[in-house]
Amino acid sequence: MDIPVYLFTGFLEAGKTKFIKETMQDDNFNDGKRNYLIIQCEEGEEEIEPDELPGNVSICRFENEEDIVADRLAARQKRANADVVVVEYNGMWALDKFYNSLPENFMVYQEILIADSTTIGVYNANMRQLVVDKLTSAEMVVFNRVNDNTDKEALHKLVRGVSRKANICYEDVNGEIEFDDIEDPLPYDINAPVIEIKDEDFAIFYRDMSEEFGKYNGKKVRFKGIVALDASLPKDNFAVGRHIMTCCADDIAYRGVVAKGMRGMKLKTRDWVTLEGVLKEEYSSLYRGNGPVLTVSAIERAEKPIQEVATFN
Repeated sequence: MDIPVYLFTGFLEAGKTKFIKETMQDDNFNDGKRNYLIIQCEEGEEEIEPDELPGNVSICRFENEEDIVADRLAARQKRANADVVVVEYNGMWALDKFYNSLPENFMVYQEILIADSTTIGVYNANMRQLVVDKLTSAEMVVFNRVNDNTDKEALHKLVRGVSRKANICYEDVNGEIEFDDIEDPLPYDINAPVIEIKDEDFAIFYRDMSEEFGKYNGKKVRFKGIVALDASLPKDNFAVGRHIMTCCADDIAYRGVVAKGMRGMKLKTRDWVTLEGVLKEEYSSLYRGNGPVLTVSAIERAEKPIQEVATFN
């Protein structure tokens, strides 16, 4: 039987413990019929006392990152006879460690980032890689301690600089919740006969296409990219894309799509080209399944852009 896991991330004193405590006391979440296990991975200013929780809730703690292993997580769940696991994760620990350590029957149902609106900017300035780590897979970002002076647009941009899919809400000091309704216009016209992607917008284009391909399926696009030949692809097929940096030099990675139709051009890996074609979801051996495939209608050699690595800035 699968064990649903609710994962709460955030940095020290962000309000994770208070949020979890209130969630466990909420009848809409804790139905009183199942057993719950809270796993805490850091000790903050506020603690959860057992007598503050319903009798069907147990607590355990992991103080060291190396203790997060599948066998120990499974043992804690079985000892508590837990039907649901709630994790308060340490903000200084990388999330890959957690996901790679999950027992096979642990399924993350929801990942929520709790962020103090008054301090998250400092964390982002000084620990950008850790902030990006938590934002990348978060389904919901809750900014708490919001007041009349809070720059919600700056918080919105902080999230959207990494993820366009995460829901955002703001909680004020009285516990009132307001959901984010700031529009996210794309820097190009997605309804144009040909969607023109400027060099500086490639990272945004690639992320948006990856997250919501339905918007691009059957659309004609034009962009500049680097050719990558792959022996596993059929003749006249190649990959084209850019190196993208999300937060720092350590995470630069090549991201691209499969293209078909060299149109008589002799291409080699690392060639820069500007191409135009129609995107459709098709099978490709490079994806080992379906993915975006560009049928090329026009291609020409190009000079590399001034900023060779694409970014979200």
